[in-house]
Amino acid sequence: MAIDIEALLGRMTWEQKLLQLQIVWRPEAAEREALIRRGIGSTFWPPSAEETNAAQRIAVEETEHGIPLLVGLDVIHGQFTIFPTPLAQAASFDPAVAELDARVSATEARSAGVTWTFSPMVDVTRDPRWGRVVEGFGEDAYLSSVFAAAKVAGYQGRDLSSGDALAACLKHFVAYGAAEAGRDYNTTDVSGRRLRETYLETFRVGVEAGAATVMAAFNALNGTPMHANRALLTGVLKEEWGFEGVVVGDADGVAQLVQHGVVADERAAVVAAIDAGVDIVMGGSLLVDADGTAFVSPDELSVERVDDAVRRVLRLKERLGLFERPYVEASTAATEATARYRGLAREAAERCTVLLSNRGALPLSATGRILLTGPYARSLDHLGTWVQHFASPVRETLADALAAALPDVAWDVVDGCGFFDASDAFLAEAVDRAADAELVVVAIGEPSRISGEASSRADITVPEAQRRLIHALADAGARIVVVLATGRPLVVEDWIERVDATLCVWHLGSEAPAAIAATLSGRVNPGGRVPMTFPRAVGQIPIHHDHERTGRPPRTGGALLPETIEGFTGPNNTDDYYTSKFLDLPLGPRFEFGHGLSYTTFALDGFALSHSSVGPGELEAGIEAEVMVTNTGDRAGDDVVMLFVTDEVASVTQPVRRLRGIARVTLAPGESTRVAFRIDGDDLRFWVDGRHRVLEPGDFTVTVSDGTTALRHPLRLKEVAR
Repeated sequence: MAIDIEALLGRMTWEQKLLQLQIVWRPEAAEREALIRRGIGSTFWPPSAEETNAAQRIAVEETEHGIPLLVGLDVIHGQFTIFPTPLAQAASFDPAVAELDARVSATEARSAGVTWTFSPMVDVTRDPRWGRVVEGFGEDAYLSSVFAAAKVAGYQGRDLSSGDALAACLKHFVAYGAAEAGRDYNTTDVSGRRLRETYLETFRVGVEAGAATVMAAFNALNGTPMHANRALLTGVLKEEWGFEGVVVGDADGVAQLVQHGVVADERAAVVAAIDAGVDIVMGGSLLVDADGTAFVSPDELSVERVDDAVRRVLRLKERLGLFERPYVEASTAATEATARYRGLAREAAERCTVLLSNRGALPLSATGRILLTGPYARSLDHLGTWVQHFASPVRETLADALAAALPDVAWDVVDGCGFFDASDAFLAEAVDRAADAELVVVAIGEPSRISGEASSRADITVPEAQRRLIHALADAGARIVVVLATGRPLVVEDWIERVDATLCVWHLGSEAPAAIAATLSGRVNPGGRVPMTFPRAVGQIPIHHDHERTGRPPRTGGALLPETIEGFTGPNNTDDYYTSKFLDLPLGPRFEFGHGLSYTTFALDGFALSHSSVGPGELEAGIEAEVMVTNTGDRAGDDVVMLFVTDEVASVTQPVRRLRGIARVTLAPGESTRVAFRIDGDDLRFWVDGRHRVLEPGDFTVTVSDGTTALRHPLRLKEVAR
């Protein structure tokens, strides 16, 4: 049935309007029921279809206006079926992986009554110390934007009112990923130009993709907390971009304006936040108390602004079809992962592994004697962060999966160490057992609990106990394959050169062990790429591939002269002394953005542009860049081709390169395919400050690369006729 929102708004009292503008942070059942009877507009999932229907029934049938509830939940990378973490999904360089996750997640969650997910997180970050890198898509604004759009499409489908769609929520607006020192919730200070180029772009693309909601960030930006940042929440998001959806605050984020020191009390915080553009307050004091008294009055807060916020909330409920169909069919609601969805999760996981290094140790031999050791050998901790307690568990260990994948191998399994503890006896046992093995698979990494929200780390190495295990085995001369599970890029310098292969498996979700085993065995050829740079040391952070040029760049061919400075023991480039570098580190990161190896080899050739010199009009029509990719090895595999643009001379300093296209292709041995990209004006424009975006004529270099081979082609943009 059609709802006359303006008529409904006209019948609502001030208090009833305020109730539509709050979601209480995970109330107990009795408190939730009381709030719904008073007319609150949103709630967290109860969590079951039956309880959700009961809550909706109260809202629809027992309140004055019968307004249904928005039912929210953090469905980040799965409801019951858990897919790889978002950072792992980004490593696939295949946005279809993210869209599949969101589609399955939405189907499962909506069937049980959830209508709104607080996902995707589209914060770009260049600091792996920040624990929440695991929730995002890495360091690059273009890659993150592509994945943001895919997630929105997957969650929302073609019609929000369908029974398998969720309202998506772009978070955290904005620059949350730029927290100083990588410390969660910390302040950020970002130039207007950097804000536009890097941090706002993912949100702009997400809004363009149709995201229904946006969440304000915890951080202050350039001195203004985001929950009170009218210039961005209203000025940019709602007015400049035309966003007509709902802006929700983060958990107690409005109340925390008091701790930020920009308001004296929570009443002033509510006024400041809603005036700035927040439409739904999450947590904090009740906007209407049990006696029906409003927390703020029309004299304190604009009636027009409140009406706008309520209108946005009601319009979202209408788009979700809640006025017509507030209930779900409890008898058919999802309650656990199905075999079909587990299969899809496994296929997704198989596309996310990244082969960081390999000196012929992988894939594993199908026969022989192999020792499996390390805390992930028998751990079930593969789901990753932001997984709800009702998620379907991992059903097998890596030891189980490897035994099934390679049944003719004589497997020996020993713990070796725990995640954080390593006794001399356990280490000695692992070394002793390794002496009888042809190869040792060491399954190590970060447990899920030390990545994610409030999990910033000053030291981003593998925990010491696990490093001791690697060194003990290496000291004994073992041939070592490391399986590295992690929620962030790690510093691996002290052991990476001591092992024969390293496979980064992130946290791959419900079917992680099977996917890892398939990749180690060679049934699956790893095709993922690093979506976020692995630094050599914490001191290199922030580090990212699209850094700006400097007047004294390091000389990439400089020799390492460790004895040039008397008493100095680290590697250095003192033959090129006055350049931008670290004295005690080799140049560059350990693994750069886009790095990833394969069990086969590829060649790029025939790179060409449809036009090498164009005017602005021709550019807007689009230039085609194409390259031939050939599998030159003896195994089928995936290659990832990336297109970069470099502006050679501009009015403001430019990045050394900007990613503007990605393509992942699967090729049989000897097979070739043509990969094409389109370049237009948006790929060459840049922000000169926070207000002006320009297209300047001049020389550009277009590069295609698969991380191993790079081919370049000049492009000239002619002068604009005056």
